Amino acid sequence: MTHALYLLDPEPGAAWAPFLGARPLCELRAGAHLIRERWEAFVGVEATGIFALPHLAGFAEPGVPAVTPRRPVTGPAVIGSSTFAPRGLAPALPDGAFRLTCGGITVGWGVGPGATWDRPQPHARTIEVAGAVLHGVYDLVATLERLLHADLRALLGDADPIPAGSTVLGDPAAIALHDAVVEPGVVFDVRGGPVVLESGAEVRAGTRLEGPLWVGANTHVLGGSVRVTAIGPRCNVRGEVSNCVFLGYANKAHDGFVGHSVIGRWANLGAGTITSNLKNTYGRVRLDVAGTSLETDLQFLGSLIGDHAKTAIGTLLGTGSVVGTGASVFDAVRPPKYVPPFAWGATGGTRMSRDGFLSIAERVMPRRDVEVDAALRALLGRMYDWATG
Repeated sequence: MTHALYLLDPEPGAAWAPFLGARPLCELRAGAHLIRERWEAFVGVEATGIFALPHLAGFAEPGVPAVTPRRPVTGPAVIGSSTFAPRGLAPALPDGAFRLTCGGITVGWGVGPGATWDRPQPHARTIEVAGAVLHGVYDLVATLERLLHADLRALLGDADPIPAGSTVLGDPAAIALHDAVVEPGVVFDVRGGPVVLESGAEVRAGTRLEGPLWVGANTHVLGGSVRVTAIGPRCNVRGEVSNCVFLGYANKAHDGFVGHSVIGRWANLGAGTITSNLKNTYGRVRLDVAGTSLETDLQFLGSLIGDHAKTAIGTLLGTGSVVGTGASVFDAVRPPKYVPPFAWGATGGTRMSRDGFLSIAERVMPRRDVEVDAALRALLGRMYDWATG
Protein backbone atom coordinates (compact mmCIF):
# COMPACT_ATOMS: atom_id res chain seq x y z
CA MET A 1 0.00 0.00 0.00
CA THR A 2 1.28 3.45 -0.90
CA HIS A 3 0.79 6.20 1.66
CA ALA A 4 0.56 9.87 0.72
CA LEU A 5 3.01 12.07 2.65
CA TYR A 6 2.27 15.31 4.44
CA LEU A 7 4.66 17.33 6.59
CA LEU A 8 3.46 19.12 9.72
CA ASP A 9 5.18 22.14 11.26
CA PRO A 10 5.11 22.48 15.07
CA GLU A 11 3.35 25.21 16.98
CA PRO A 12 5.36 28.48 16.84
CA GLY A 13 8.20 28.59 19.36
CA ALA A 14 11.39 30.54 19.99
CA ALA A 15 13.57 27.46 19.37
CA TRP A 16 12.82 27.75 15.63
CA ALA A 17 14.03 31.34 15.29
CA PRO A 18 15.16 32.84 13.01
CA PHE A 19 13.37 30.69 10.40
CA LEU A 20 9.93 30.44 11.96
CA GLY A 21 7.53 32.41 9.81
CA ALA A 22 9.99 32.69 6.92
CA ARG A 23 9.73 29.13 5.56
CA PRO A 24 8.10 25.79 6.36
CA LEU A 25 10.45 24.13 8.82
CA CYS A 26 10.66 20.98 6.70
CA GLU A 27 12.55 23.17 4.19
CA LEU A 28 15.49 23.46 6.58
CA ARG A 29 18.59 21.40 5.75
CA ALA A 30 19.50 18.47 8.00
CA GLY A 31 22.78 17.04 6.79
CA ALA A 32 23.03 17.08 2.99
CA HIS A 33 19.25 16.97 2.51
CA LEU A 34 16.23 19.07 3.37
CA ILE A 35 14.03 17.59 6.10
CA ARG A 36 11.28 17.17 3.50
CA GLU A 37 13.65 15.29 1.21
CA ARG A 38 14.59 12.98 4.07
CA TRP A 39 10.91 12.18 4.71
CA GLU A 40 10.33 11.60 0.98
CA ALA A 41 13.20 9.09 0.85
CA PHE A 42 11.96 7.46 4.07
CA VAL A 43 8.36 6.94 2.88
CA GLY A 44 9.27 6.46 -0.80
CA VAL A 45 6.94 9.12 -2.26
CA GLU A 46 7.09 12.84 -2.92
CA ALA A 47 5.27 14.96 -0.36
CA THR A 48 1.70 15.88 -1.24
CA GLY A 49 1.50 18.90 1.04
CA ILE A 50 2.97 20.85 3.93
CA PHE A 51 0.96 22.14 6.88
CA ALA A 52 2.51 25.40 8.08
CA LEU A 53 1.59 28.91 9.23
CA PRO A 54 -1.24 30.34 7.10
CA HIS A 55 0.75 33.27 5.71
CA LEU A 56 3.21 30.81 4.11
CA ALA A 57 0.57 29.56 1.67
CA GLY A 58 2.03 29.90 -1.80
CA PHE A 59 5.60 29.35 -0.58
CA ALA A 60 7.54 28.48 -3.72
CA GLU A 61 10.99 26.94 -3.95
CA PRO A 62 12.07 24.04 -6.19
CA GLY A 63 10.33 20.81 -5.23
CA VAL A 64 8.09 22.30 -2.55
CA PRO A 65 4.49 20.98 -2.63
CA ALA A 66 1.43 23.04 -1.72
CA VAL A 67 1.73 24.80 1.65
CA THR A 68 -1.53 25.21 3.55
CA PRO A 69 -2.82 25.52 7.12
CA ARG A 70 -3.38 22.18 8.85
CA ARG A 71 -6.49 20.32 7.71
CA PRO A 72 -7.92 16.79 7.96
CA VAL A 73 -6.17 14.15 5.84
CA THR A 74 -7.86 11.12 4.30
CA GLY A 75 -5.79 7.94 4.33
CA PRO A 76 -3.78 6.09 3.48
CA ALA A 77 -1.31 8.76 4.54
CA VAL A 78 1.72 9.52 6.67
CA ILE A 79 1.86 12.85 8.51
CA GLY A 80 5.50 13.49 9.37
CA SER A 81 6.85 16.03 11.83
CA SER A 82 8.98 18.80 10.33
CA THR A 83 11.12 18.56 13.48
CA PHE A 84 12.37 15.05 12.70
CA ALA A 85 15.06 13.99 10.22
CA PRO A 86 14.45 10.32 9.33
CA ARG A 87 17.26 7.93 8.44
CA GLY A 88 16.95 4.95 6.12
CA LEU A 89 13.69 3.56 4.79
CA ALA A 90 10.38 3.19 6.60
CA PRO A 91 9.44 -0.30 7.77
CA ALA A 92 6.31 -1.94 6.41
CA LEU A 93 3.45 0.34 7.47
CA PRO A 94 0.19 -1.14 8.77
CA ASP A 95 -3.23 -0.63 7.18
CA GLY A 96 -4.69 1.11 10.22
CA ALA A 97 -3.74 4.03 12.43
CA PHE A 98 -0.15 4.16 13.68
CA ARG A 99 2.26 6.47 15.45
CA LEU A 100 5.95 6.82 14.54
CA THR A 101 8.33 7.31 17.45
CA CYS A 102 12.08 7.86 17.83
CA GLY A 103 13.49 7.26 21.28
CA GLY A 104 9.96 7.33 22.63
CA ILE A 105 9.21 10.76 21.09
CA THR A 106 6.35 10.93 18.60
CA VAL A 107 7.64 12.04 15.18
CA GLY A 108 4.79 11.12 12.84
CA TRP A 109 1.36 9.60 12.44
CA GLY A 110 -0.36 7.32 9.97
CA VAL A 111 -3.94 6.78 8.89
CA GLY A 112 -5.41 3.91 6.91
CA PRO A 113 -7.59 3.83 3.77
CA GLY A 114 -10.92 5.63 4.18
CA ALA A 115 -10.03 6.97 7.63
CA THR A 116 -9.34 10.61 8.43
CA TRP A 117 -6.54 12.12 10.50
CA ASP A 118 -7.20 15.52 12.04
CA ARG A 119 -5.10 15.48 15.20
CA PRO A 120 -2.36 13.40 16.89
CA GLN A 121 -3.57 9.95 17.87
CA PRO A 122 -1.58 8.94 20.96
CA HIS A 123 -3.24 5.50 21.29
CA ALA A 124 -2.50 4.32 17.75
CA ARG A 125 -0.08 1.44 17.16
CA THR A 126 3.49 2.54 17.86
CA ILE A 127 6.33 1.99 15.36
CA GLU A 128 9.88 2.94 16.37
CA VAL A 129 12.01 4.49 13.59
CA ALA A 130 15.56 5.82 13.27
CA GLY A 131 16.57 9.43 12.81
CA ALA A 132 17.33 12.69 14.59
CA VAL A 133 14.76 14.49 16.72
CA LEU A 134 15.26 18.25 16.34
CA HIS A 135 14.40 20.44 19.33
CA GLY A 136 15.34 23.69 17.60
CA VAL A 137 17.37 25.19 14.76
CA TYR A 138 20.55 24.67 16.79
CA ASP A 139 20.12 20.89 16.49
CA LEU A 140 20.84 21.19 12.76
CA VAL A 141 24.40 21.92 13.93
CA ALA A 142 24.40 19.27 16.65
CA THR A 143 23.39 16.48 14.25
CA LEU A 144 25.29 17.73 11.18
CA GLU A 145 28.41 15.56 11.27
CA ARG A 146 26.50 12.38 12.12
CA LEU A 147 23.95 12.88 9.33
CA LEU A 148 26.55 13.92 6.76
CA HIS A 149 28.56 10.71 7.10
CA ALA A 150 25.60 8.54 6.14
CA ASP A 151 24.32 10.95 3.48
CA LEU A 152 27.64 11.17 1.69
CA ARG A 153 28.38 7.45 1.73
CA ALA A 154 25.13 6.99 -0.20
CA LEU A 155 26.26 9.55 -2.80
CA LEU A 156 29.58 7.87 -3.56
CA GLY A 157 29.93 5.58 -6.56
CA ASP A 158 29.84 6.69 -10.18
CA ALA A 159 31.71 9.98 -10.33
CA ASP A 160 34.10 11.98 -12.49
CA PRO A 161 37.87 11.47 -12.20
CA ILE A 162 39.73 13.60 -9.70
CA PRO A 163 41.39 16.39 -11.70
CA ALA A 164 45.14 16.49 -12.17
CA GLY A 165 46.78 18.94 -9.81
CA SER A 166 44.58 17.97 -6.85
CA THR A 167 46.08 16.76 -3.59
CA VAL A 168 44.23 13.92 -1.89
CA LEU A 169 44.74 13.03 1.77
CA GLY A 170 43.10 9.68 2.42
CA ASP A 171 41.24 7.28 0.15
CA PRO A 172 40.37 8.82 -3.26
CA ALA A 173 37.27 6.58 -3.35
CA ALA A 174 35.78 8.87 -0.70
CA ILE A 175 35.57 11.74 -3.24
CA ALA A 176 32.62 12.09 -5.63
CA LEU A 177 32.62 14.81 -8.29
CA HIS A 178 29.35 15.01 -10.24
CA ASP A 179 30.13 17.28 -13.17
CA ALA A 180 31.93 19.76 -10.90
CA VAL A 181 34.83 22.04 -11.86
CA VAL A 182 37.96 21.87 -9.68
CA GLU A 183 40.98 24.05 -10.37
CA PRO A 184 44.54 22.74 -9.81
CA GLY A 185 45.83 23.21 -6.28
CA VAL A 186 42.73 22.08 -4.36
CA VAL A 187 43.33 19.80 -1.34
CA PHE A 188 40.82 17.03 -0.60
CA ASP A 189 41.18 15.72 2.97
CA VAL A 190 38.87 12.72 3.29
CA ARG A 191 40.49 11.12 6.31
CA GLY A 192 37.52 12.23 8.42
CA GLY A 193 34.77 11.57 5.87
CA PRO A 194 33.77 11.85 2.21
CA VAL A 195 33.65 14.97 0.03
CA VAL A 196 30.85 15.24 -2.56
CA LEU A 197 30.57 18.05 -5.13
CA GLU A 198 27.31 18.27 -7.08
CA SER A 199 26.70 19.36 -10.68
CA GLY A 200 27.95 22.80 -11.55
CA ALA A 201 29.91 23.27 -8.33
CA GLU A 202 33.20 25.11 -8.78
CA VAL A 203 36.20 25.08 -6.45
CA ARG A 204 38.99 27.61 -6.86
CA ALA A 205 42.70 26.91 -6.49
CA GLY A 206 44.04 27.14 -2.97
CA THR A 207 40.91 25.69 -1.31
CA ARG A 208 41.12 22.95 1.29
CA LEU A 209 38.03 20.68 1.44
CA GLU A 210 37.82 18.48 4.52
CA GLY A 211 35.16 15.80 4.86
CA PRO A 212 32.51 15.06 5.63
CA LEU A 213 31.54 17.85 3.23
CA TRP A 214 28.72 18.32 0.72
CA VAL A 215 28.72 21.13 -1.85
CA GLY A 216 25.42 21.63 -3.66
CA ALA A 217 24.72 22.35 -7.31
CA ASN A 218 26.18 25.50 -8.83
CA THR A 219 27.85 26.59 -5.59
CA HIS A 220 31.24 28.31 -5.86
CA VAL A 221 33.91 27.70 -3.21
CA LEU A 222 36.31 30.58 -3.74
CA GLY A 223 39.17 29.70 -1.39
CA GLY A 224 39.99 28.96 2.23
CA SER A 225 39.37 25.95 4.43
CA VAL A 226 35.90 24.37 4.43
CA ARG A 227 35.20 21.38 6.65
CA VAL A 228 32.30 19.30 8.04
CA THR A 229 29.71 21.44 6.26
CA ALA A 230 26.63 21.14 4.03
CA ILE A 231 26.38 23.94 1.47
CA GLY A 232 23.13 24.19 -0.47
CA PRO A 233 22.78 25.27 -4.10
CA ARG A 234 23.89 28.58 -5.64
CA CYS A 235 26.06 29.75 -2.75
CA ASN A 236 29.37 31.62 -2.84
CA VAL A 237 31.67 30.59 0.01
CA ARG A 238 35.16 31.73 0.93
CA GLY A 239 37.29 31.75 4.07
CA GLU A 240 37.41 29.46 7.08
CA VAL A 241 34.12 27.58 7.41
CA SER A 242 33.53 24.74 9.86
CA ASN A 243 30.48 22.69 10.89
CA CYS A 244 27.97 24.91 9.11
CA VAL A 245 24.67 24.45 7.31
CA PHE A 246 23.94 26.72 4.34
CA LEU A 247 20.35 26.38 3.16
CA GLY A 248 21.28 27.72 -0.27
CA TYR A 249 21.50 30.93 -2.33
CA ALA A 250 23.66 32.57 0.34
CA ASN A 251 26.74 34.73 -0.09
CA LYS A 252 29.89 34.49 2.02
CA ALA A 253 32.33 35.52 -0.66
CA HIS A 254 35.04 36.98 1.59
CA ASP A 255 37.39 35.95 4.38
CA GLY A 256 36.23 35.56 7.97
CA PHE A 257 35.64 32.54 10.21
CA VAL A 258 32.10 31.13 10.33
CA GLY A 259 31.67 28.05 12.50
CA HIS A 260 28.88 25.88 13.91
CA SER A 261 26.28 28.12 12.30
CA VAL A 262 23.12 27.90 10.18
CA ILE A 263 22.94 30.37 7.28
CA GLY A 264 19.58 31.06 5.63
CA ARG A 265 18.70 31.55 1.99
CA TRP A 266 19.60 34.91 0.48
CA ALA A 267 21.74 35.79 3.50
CA ASN A 268 24.80 37.93 2.72
CA LEU A 269 27.78 38.03 5.09
CA GLY A 270 29.87 41.14 4.53
CA ALA A 271 33.66 40.92 4.22
CA GLY A 272 35.31 40.08 7.53
CA THR A 273 32.13 38.87 9.22
CA ILE A 274 33.25 36.51 11.98
CA THR A 275 31.25 34.22 14.26
CA SER A 276 32.39 33.06 17.68
CA ASN A 277 31.42 29.46 18.30
CA LEU A 278 32.87 28.87 21.78
CA LYS A 279 32.41 30.77 25.05
CA ASN A 280 35.45 31.91 26.99
CA THR A 281 34.23 29.68 29.84
CA TYR A 282 33.95 26.66 27.50
CA GLY A 283 30.45 26.27 28.92
CA ARG A 284 27.16 25.41 27.24
CA VAL A 285 25.65 27.99 24.92
CA ARG A 286 22.39 29.73 25.83
CA LEU A 287 20.28 31.56 23.25
CA ASP A 288 18.24 34.70 23.86
CA VAL A 289 15.35 35.08 21.41
CA ALA A 290 13.34 38.25 22.05
CA GLY A 291 13.74 37.80 25.80
CA THR A 292 13.17 34.02 25.82
CA SER A 293 16.18 32.10 27.15
CA LEU A 294 16.92 28.73 25.54
CA GLU A 295 19.41 26.15 26.77
CA THR A 296 20.98 24.35 23.79
CA ASP A 297 23.25 21.98 25.75
CA LEU A 298 25.89 22.64 23.06
CA GLN A 299 29.46 23.68 23.78
CA PHE A 300 30.01 24.79 20.19
CA LEU A 301 27.40 27.02 18.57
CA GLY A 302 28.00 30.04 16.35
CA SER A 303 25.19 32.05 14.78
CA LEU A 304 21.72 31.32 13.45
CA ILE A 305 21.24 33.73 10.54
CA GLY A 306 17.82 34.02 8.94
CA ASP A 307 16.72 34.24 5.33
CA HIS A 308 17.49 37.57 3.60
CA ALA A 309 19.63 38.74 6.56
CA LYS A 310 22.74 40.81 5.83
CA THR A 311 25.81 41.83 7.83
CA ALA A 312 28.11 44.79 7.27
CA ILE A 313 31.86 44.41 6.75
CA GLY A 314 33.78 43.60 9.90
CA THR A 315 30.75 42.35 11.85
CA LEU A 316 31.65 40.24 14.90
CA LEU A 317 28.86 37.92 16.02
CA GLY A 318 29.04 36.54 19.56
CA THR A 319 28.60 32.91 20.51
CA GLY A 320 24.97 31.89 20.08
CA SER A 321 23.83 34.94 18.13
CA VAL A 322 20.44 34.94 16.38
CA VAL A 323 19.92 37.28 13.42
CA GLY A 324 16.31 37.54 12.30
CA THR A 325 14.82 37.25 8.83
CA GLY A 326 15.58 40.25 6.64
CA ALA A 327 17.67 42.02 9.27
CA SER A 328 20.35 44.42 8.02
CA VAL A 329 23.12 44.42 10.62
CA PHE A 330 25.30 47.51 10.70
CA ASP A 331 26.16 50.42 13.07
CA ALA A 332 27.83 48.10 15.59
CA VAL A 333 30.96 45.99 15.11
CA ARG A 334 29.67 43.72 17.89
CA PRO A 335 25.86 43.50 17.56
CA PRO A 336 23.62 42.25 20.38
CA LYS A 337 23.16 38.48 20.48
CA TYR A 338 19.60 38.83 19.25
CA VAL A 339 18.79 40.99 16.23
CA PRO A 340 15.03 41.10 15.48
CA PRO A 341 13.55 40.34 12.06
CA PHE A 342 13.81 43.22 9.58
CA ALA A 343 15.97 45.30 11.90
CA TRP A 344 17.60 48.27 10.19
CA GLY A 345 20.90 48.47 12.03
CA ALA A 346 21.76 46.40 15.06
CA THR A 347 21.24 48.70 18.03
CA GLY A 348 18.81 51.55 17.40
CA GLY A 349 15.53 49.63 17.40
CA THR A 350 14.74 50.87 13.88
CA ARG A 351 12.92 48.52 11.53
CA MET A 352 13.33 48.28 7.77
CA SER A 353 10.23 49.42 5.90
CA ARG A 354 8.10 46.88 4.08
CA ASP A 355 8.70 48.56 0.73
CA GLY A 356 12.41 48.79 1.47
CA PHE A 357 12.64 45.05 2.12
CA LEU A 358 10.70 44.21 -1.05
CA SER A 359 12.85 46.55 -3.13
CA ILE A 360 16.03 44.89 -1.88
CA ALA A 361 14.66 41.42 -2.61
CA GLU A 362 13.71 42.52 -6.12
CA ARG A 363 17.31 43.60 -6.72
CA VAL A 364 18.99 40.61 -5.08
CA MET A 365 17.02 37.54 -6.15
CA PRO A 366 17.23 37.97 -9.96
CA ARG A 367 21.04 37.96 -9.59
CA ARG A 368 20.63 34.19 -9.10
CA ASP A 369 17.90 33.75 -11.69
CA VAL A 370 14.91 33.93 -9.34
CA GLU A 371 12.27 36.31 -10.64
CA VAL A 372 10.26 38.22 -8.06
CA ASP A 373 6.83 37.95 -9.63
CA ALA A 374 3.57 39.12 -8.09
CA ALA A 375 3.05 35.87 -6.15
CA LEU A 376 6.54 35.89 -4.65
CA ARG A 377 6.31 39.59 -3.82
CA ALA A 378 3.00 38.94 -2.03
CA LEU A 379 4.55 36.06 -0.06
CA LEU A 380 7.53 38.21 0.98
CA GLY A 381 5.11 40.91 2.06
CA ARG A 382 3.14 38.44 4.20
CA MET A 383 6.37 37.25 5.79
CA TYR A 384 7.21 40.85 6.68
CA ASP A 385 3.72 41.52 8.05
CA TRP A 386 3.75 38.35 10.20
CA ALA A 387 7.18 39.06 11.68
CA THR A 388 6.51 42.74 12.39
CA GLY A 389 2.80 42.63 13.26
